[in-house]
Amino acid sequence: MISMAKHVVIIGGGITGLSAAFYLKQAMKAKETPVRITVLEKGDSFGGKIHTLKKDGFIIEKGPDSFLARKMPIIDLTRELGLEDQLVPMNPDARKTYILSSGKLHRMPQGLMLGIPTEVGPFMRTGLLSIGGKARAALDLVLPKRTSQEDESLGHFLERRLGTEVLGRIAEPLLAGIYAGDTYKLSLQATFPQFRSIEQKHRSLILGMMKNRKSGGEESRTLPDAARNSMFLSYEEGLETIVHGLLDALDDVHLVTKTGVSSVRKAEEGYEVVLENGSVEQADGVIVALPGYGIAKLLGDEVAGVKELDRIDYVSVANVILAFDEKDIPKGLDGSGFLVPRKEGRFITACTWTSKKWLHTAPAGKVLLRCYVGRSGDDRWQHMSEEELIRAVRQDLKDMMGISSEPLFTEITEMKRSMPQYPVGHLDLVRRVRQALSERMPKVKIAGAAFHGVGLPDCIRQGKEVANELAGQLV
Repeated sequence: MISMAKHVVIIGGGITGLSAAFYLKQAMKAKETPVRITVLEKGDSFGGKIHTLKKDGFIIEKGPDSFLARKMPIIDLTRELGLEDQLVPMNPDARKTYILSSGKLHRMPQGLMLGIPTEVGPFMRTGLLSIGGKARAALDLVLPKRTSQEDESLGHFLERRLGTEVLGRIAEPLLAGIYAGDTYKLSLQATFPQFRSIEQKHRSLILGMMKNRKSGGEESRTLPDAARNSMFLSYEEGLETIVHGLLDALDDVHLVTKTGVSSVRKAEEGYEVVLENGSVEQADGVIVALPGYGIAKLLGDEVAGVKELDRIDYVSVANVILAFDEKDIPKGLDGSGFLVPRKEGRFITACTWTSKKWLHTAPAGKVLLRCYVGRSGDDRWQHMSEEELIRAVRQDLKDMMGISSEPLFTEITEMKRSMPQYPVGHLDLVRRVRQALSERMPKVKIAGAAFHGVGLPDCIRQGKEVANELAGQLV
């Protein structure tokens, strides 16, 4: 039976690659077709950017810290792994989010959905916008919809609908922060296609978001209890919970670390995966779950069209964790944190009040903060020592929150070339690359944050999609 089994090699042991292995195993079992799966990871551990650190009673996320509760791919996977009871919601007393404006923290108006106002009263009362800025945003209620079907930048779309103030002071720090990007360069269709759909269906972005908010109750019926009143979710023991769950479920899969791949080439039958140590794995199918530049390097010599992936720019970011005694925080924390618009010219781009947002992350009497640095066009942190980096972060915290005490400890996580940028026309580029690959190497699939979403649920969804597609071809 083993000799007849199809062999699939998955390159990359992050959340996309592990999800692909899990769903490929499921799909082949359902088709009653034996399969042998090998997952190759160049690093010394699985999970990619997910890294949970437990230190002095704190639970610290050095990579991603949570996921959107209403994105079903990660909810479905959590259930399939039997981990639903480990989900934890945000602290309901930490619903407030602040935005820095003119050096002061202002509460983000209630009723914002992805930065779009859906409640008139709080929006009109906010001190974040001038009277003129609010009046300009209200024009969205009467402006016609765009008739062109061509892609446009997220920034131009939001400026066209809501004006420059809403864009720069509210939407940009919130939405661009997800990609660490420039809204005037990010593709609308690749990042927030729902905005364009709402404009086409309802004409007004504000009215459309209001209607979507009212209809959200039906969707919540399929969500676990922890997700129904929480925008974000995590796990009681940290995000590595889902990685450990996947590894346990892949107990019959060959999981290999510290093994890089130099190329994938077409063979007379199937494919040859050439390892950096010179050995070769024969495969009936291959899934490559790497950054765009990594995929281009592996497949570009065989499929020239794949080299287009080198055009996807990646931004480098870092996060700095600081732990304090609660008594050293001058002002009580009453929300989940704050965002910093570009125009403020500060060093940090955002700060999560982690121990307030997630009650399971710090011992009693302690406070955990997570500050973000780096975004498109601002790589100052890469030219600083760790001491300089921490000093700059602490200066911003002193200016914005009045914190001058020495932290109990700090943790720095550098994430070089970690945030793929989706420029206008990104989806067309992805289509061209996949078409070129399917013509030359039809049973080689590519997936990951470079293509259709950077969040954990997006990567899981893509891993599942390519796994099911390949399974259909192998039977």
